[in-house]
Amino acid sequence: MRTTASTFFLAGLTSLAALAACKSGEQTSPTDATPQPAASNGAPGAQQQPTRARKPPLVREGGALVRSPSEPALWLADEDQQVVRRIALPADAQNPPVAVKMPGPPAAVLALDDRVLVTVRGIRKTDDLASPYEGPGLLLVMRPDPAAGLVEMGRVELPADAWGLAITPDASTALVTSPWTHAVSAVDLQTLTKRWTLDVPREPRAVVALPDGKTAYVTHLARATLSRIDAVEGQARVKDVPFPAAPLRTPPDPARREAATLAYSAVLSPDGARLFVPRQALGAMGESAWNGQNTVDILSIADESPLAVRAPRWFVMQSKPFQKLLGEFGFEEADPHLTGPAPSQIGEVFVQPRAVVYRKKTRTLLVASEGTDMLVELDALSVDPSLGALRKYDLGGGNPEDDKPGATRCGAPTGIALSEDEGTAFVFCRSSHDLAIVRLDAFDKRAPYESSPPAIFSLGPDPLPEQAAIGRRLYYNARDWLMSGSYACAGCHPEGRDDGHVWHEDIRESYEEKGKYEPNVMHAFEDKQAFEGFVKGVPRQTPMLAGRAAAFGPYGWKGESPNLKHRVIIGFGLHRWLGGEPLSYSADKTIPRADAIVAFARHGLVPPPRDNHEKTAEEKRGEEVFNDPNVGCATCHVPKTDYTNRALVGLGPWAFDKARFDTEMEDDWKFKTPSLLYLAGSAPYYHDGSAATLEELVERNGKRMGHTDHLSKEDRAALVAFLKTL
Repeated sequence: MRTTASTFFLAGLTSLAALAACKSGEQTSPTDATPQPAASNGAPGAQQQPTRARKPPLVREGGALVRSPSEPALWLADEDQQVVRRIALPADAQNPPVAVKMPGPPAAVLALDDRVLVTVRGIRKTDDLASPYEGPGLLLVMRPDPAAGLVEMGRVELPADAWGLAITPDASTALVTSPWTHAVSAVDLQTLTKRWTLDVPREPRAVVALPDGKTAYVTHLARATLSRIDAVEGQARVKDVPFPAAPLRTPPDPARREAATLAYSAVLSPDGARLFVPRQALGAMGESAWNGQNTVDILSIADESPLAVRAPRWFVMQSKPFQKLLGEFGFEEADPHLTGPAPSQIGEVFVQPRAVVYRKKTRTLLVASEGTDMLVELDALSVDPSLGALRKYDLGGGNPEDDKPGATRCGAPTGIALSEDEGTAFVFCRSSHDLAIVRLDAFDKRAPYESSPPAIFSLGPDPLPEQAAIGRRLYYNARDWLMSGSYACAGCHPEGRDDGHVWHEDIRESYEEKGKYEPNVMHAFEDKQAFEGFVKGVPRQTPMLAGRAAAFGPYGWKGESPNLKHRVIIGFGLHRWLGGEPLSYSADKTIPRADAIVAFARHGLVPPPRDNHEKTAEEKRGEEVFNDPNVGCATCHVPKTDYTNRALVGLGPWAFDKARFDTEMEDDWKFKTPSLLYLAGSAPYYHDGSAATLEELVERNGKRMGHTDHLSKEDRAALVAFLKTL
């Protein structure tokens, strides 16, 4: 087995854990049911028995899966089948779950003693589960019912795409995030009224309320910085809280430290002193870190600072003194897989973190690793829990390269709930539509843990056609080496959207054909220390997929691929350390995989919610400007074909960041016209992300795309207003 510098630093984990402890102070087909309206129109408390004290909720953060505090049951928000399921415990195929239909896709569920809260992303007006949904988003307050499963007690309309959910300690207020409409809202659970809505940066996801009930933190899917909500129960206000990603492994470059994605979940320590956020640190350096590294970052609440602090000086792995030191210890003297400073992870600890819970009994964290079909247990007392796993529970099993595409016992783990004694974890497997029941390690030397496959409880068949269902499992799967280097499609395109990052794509001369240039490899940031000949690469912003993949072709920022299948296969080679050409030696395996992913992209990825309101006067004026031949927007962005003609258009010489990127090969500044659908939620803009907002894009455009330099200030604002409606 290859020994690397990563191994050299494993011994430091114990001391890091001790330091962290000191700082923190811690010692079958389901039965369908339709929700029935409640007989009473009173507040939620009207249904409770006044003689019985309410049991406190088991958790205060909602998720895809939670355990009930008042009965032996789990509640599951099944977004892909648009139902909430009640799963009786112990799970038994002879006692199938009750499925309660929702008005739209449910994102999170939170069980109180006598109520169940559900966030619904929007209203779906057809029975097609892959069809778009519309605003508003909803918070449903429901009452458990033995026959119906759930009875609706009331609903509150919220900004579209209602997703994350949490409650204050006194259970008086619910906090809800709306990712696509970049909003956070508060709901009074006594009166079922919305207290306030705040505008926040794009893609807010997890929300947690502090024990004082006055403050909450919100994570974002496309940045490292947190949003802090103050005065939750009063005149709420929002403030940015810097929260650098993986500070022990990331250079001090501000762009790298802010480059984080996939922060779907967050959890507080039991004493409320620490906030744990699993995510992907795109700027982190380490072993084969083409896409950064996974991390669990910890915020110390007392001083609102990262628990891990970067040392003033770094010991760079590729330096000559360090290589000499490695040789003395018997390690390899030069390792082209290492890209930066210590400490480094030992391989991938988890990939695409989707959910996290705190296990009080063992003071550990359980992270759902969506990409590797694993449940990973980490030391919650460590400065950086993600440097190494205490235990990995393999939920998927098998070898994805040898088995048929997408074969897994548990695909894309998405939600976690613990049993009452915390000895068992229940895991919702989204892409295979199963519930995994996992016996956990007690970390007791007197009773050593013996690994065994988890029990799998089927929640019914996938509603998609067979090929698209296989594509769903592949889309989230990072274990299949034929498709990528340990990062699935969902890593860069979460939910078919985009990560907001500008990647570096190397364009190199073909080894087989002199004078022909082709994409070779992709990386999150340039890595000058990696090895001789490594270039900075040209900038390529992540494109959105959901709702934009219907056309036959071409695809790619340069229109390199004649069709979507070709683009997927090219991606198989790009998305890995040092690149690769899987098609050249395994076409019989890569082509079926690509076909399945294309089927899922077109029939399974659900577009963001549309706001189909009557256009305002300003938006109507913007539409007139857009269609004006003298402005020329509609010449290339043709409304009848998803606002694109899919042709290459020359933009002229481009002012690019020479410190971070190479120039376009042969000074070719032609790019495929992108679709403008869902434009408002996919910043930044241009191929290189050089325009942070639509306002900036229109202001700086001049005569590059159409002619906007002659427009008045009012017409430019109207054009932007119209673009945001697409």
